[in-house]
This record gives sequence, C-alpha cells and structure tokens, in this order.
Amino acid sequence: MKIFIAGQKTFGSEVLKAVLHAGHNVVGVSAAPQIKYYDKLKSTAISYGIPVINDAEKLSHYDIPAGTDLIISAHSHWFISDRCIASCKYGGIGFHPSLLPRHRGRDAVRWASAMGDPITGATVYWLDGEVDGGDILLQKPVFNKPGWDYHKLWKEIFPVGVRLVVEAVGLIAQHKAPRIKQDERFKTWEPPFNSAKLPRGDLFQIGGGSCG
Repeated sequence: MKIFIAGQKTFGSEVLKAVLHAGHNVVGVSAAPQIKYYDKLKSTAISYGIPVINDAEKLSHYDIPAGTDLIISAHSHWFISDRCIASCKYGGIGFHPSLLPRHRGRDAVRWASAMGDPITGATVYWLDGEVDGGDILLQKPVFNKPGWDYHKLWKEIFPVGVRLVVEAVGLIAQHKAPRIKQDERFKTWEPPFNSAKLPRGDLFQIGGGSCG
C-alpha cells in the first residue's frame, strides 16, 4: 500500500516506522509546523528518505502524491479536507485515544483522566466530514487504573494505538476493513483544556491524537 501520513510527535514517528516494518510504502508525510526544532515525525521521515510535503497546517489535496492509496492521521491536531481524502484510493483513517463516540475532541486522554473513567481505549476510524465522527474500523479498551494521571494513561494507550493502526492498514489492504457506525446516543464532546481551537487550512478532520 502507498500511504501518506499526517501526524506529529512520537506517535506519528512510531506509526511511520511500524507501517514501514509491515511492508508498506510511505510516499510522504505532513508533520506539525516547525517552531524551534523538527517535529519527531518529520525527523524520522528525513532519516528514511521519505518526502516531507508541506506542514500539517498548510496541507492541501495538491500535496498528496498521485497514486496514494491511503491517508493515515497519526495524532494530528489538524484537519484534512474531503478533497485530500477523495484523492486516495481507500480514503483515510484516523487514530483517536478514546472509545469513540466518547470523548471526541483534541484532549480525549486528559478528559478521560480528569473524569476518572475506569475504562477508555483506542479507536481507528474512517475519516469523513465530522470531527471524530467517522465509522469505526477497530477499537480496543484500555483500563485506567486509580491514581493514574493523563501522562500514565497515554503511555498505556500509545502502543495499543500504534498496533491498531497497522492492523487497520492490513485489513484495508485485504479488503476486509469494517465500517461500524458510531452510536450517536453515547457521544460526548469536550473542549480543549486550553483555549486553542483546531486549525483549519485546506483541511478537514484528520483525527488522531487528541482531536481524533
């Protein structure tokens, strides 16, 4: 599969390495805008000789290489447009660190921790026109032990998320990937812990990390 990854930080980097290890071809990445240092995803892509195509804040459908099969959102806080998704053979999938439809929004792990949820988890879902609202492809629960802060909870969710993304790509390649509608009766949406809003460019929801 020819894959384009839009993401950031260590999670994006680990997804990139795991996808390559699974035998797929990463044709480009779009990472967080560089402020002082390279984002970890960008650094990893450069080390593998993978093109870094614009940053996530400026990504447009013109940046997606021809022949791309799938876009993966790996802990991204930016949106991907319908036109970006439509330019890929199988569309796009996103990772979100909760059991969707609970805790939609960019700070899902912090809210799960703050609310004392005993069980949360990881979700890989199909990107569509609604933030964190696409059909579910895979989910796995993660127990949130009493006394954990959101840092510890994220450390538990992190490896589960990487494995689920790779498993999802395999199912898509085999034409076995499900599309399970989210049950809107149980949806929750929490705002960011800070006042920052999700950036938009030529983009639409790319899911992943804290914003789906």
